[in-house]
Amino acid sequence: MFDIISKLISLGALLNKKTFMAKILSKIIKTLIISDFFLNLGWGLLSPVFALFLLSNVANLDPAKAAEVAGLSALFYWITKSLLQVPIGILLDKKGGEKDDFWVMFLGTLLAASVPIGYLFSTAPWHIYFWQIIYALGMAMALPSWLAIFTRHVDKGQEAFEWGLESTSIGLGAGIAGGLGGIVSTYFGFPILFISVTVLNLISAFCLLAVRNKVFLRRDGVSAIMDKPTIVP
Repeated sequence: MFDIISKLISLGALLNKKTFMAKILSKIIKTLIISDFFLNLGWGLLSPVFALFLLSNVANLDPAKAAEVAGLSALFYWITKSLLQVPIGILLDKKGGEKDDFWVMFLGTLLAASVPIGYLFSTAPWHIYFWQIIYALGMAMALPSWLAIFTRHVDKGQEAFEWGLESTSIGLGAGIAGGLGGIVSTYFGFPILFISVTVLNLISAFCLLAVRNKVFLRRDGVSAIMDKPTIVP
């Protein structure tokens, strides 16, 4: 009997701890994690079949050409993103408050959401390169601002937990999408797949609007905080 009571007490303590952890996640942290989950879920749908799309729609069934386009599209994306995100981050840091960070993050996510629709109408390699540059611009806007807001609002004493939760959401989104991407393209075709990616990106963007009034008014290390989130039920 004593062992049973002890186990029940331990289980109750564990459940209370989990409930407590859930309550003390700020609304901004929750929203950013949810938004990032949908973003990675969307692009994860595309990643397993993107090379096949290039082969059938852009490279005229030439495997060598498809490999070339895939490689150059990655080059255009990573070079553009790498060149832009540091200057964008510097400009954001020069501004006071987080309003600019928030709207740059939101607009960057919206810009990225337009890219899958652009892919659908692409018939030449330069079309893909153009949309890769647009995608890179969107992510160069969204990523530094997302990281900045998340870092400032992470709950003290829960840094490892909340960053771990964020990493878990990325893994879940990419993992689920990886399995679904091939199925969707096989049974419904590329148009439905690309539209699904856009819809999930839009959900990611509009999730962010839930906290547009909860960002810091100033970022100078003193008070003057605009609706700073604390504990949310």
